[in-house]
Amino acid sequence: MTRKVADCRKYPSESGCTLTISGEEDEVLQAATAHAVSVHGHTDSPELRKDIRGLLEDEKVPA
Repeated sequence: MTRKVADCRKYPSESGCTLTISGEEDEVLQAATAHAVSVHGHTDSPELRKDIRGLLEDEKVPA
């Protein structure tokens, strides 16, 4: 299974957040949603989760 990555550095924020989360897709989605709510002030909703899922990238594995 391919691990997924959510990297706040790729998206502008007032806080200048540098958090990166990696793991299985459902784990990253859950953690990234909690982070978006608690740190960035978003409201947990199906739309937020859909947006976050769309931003996840495959983790690059060193060759």
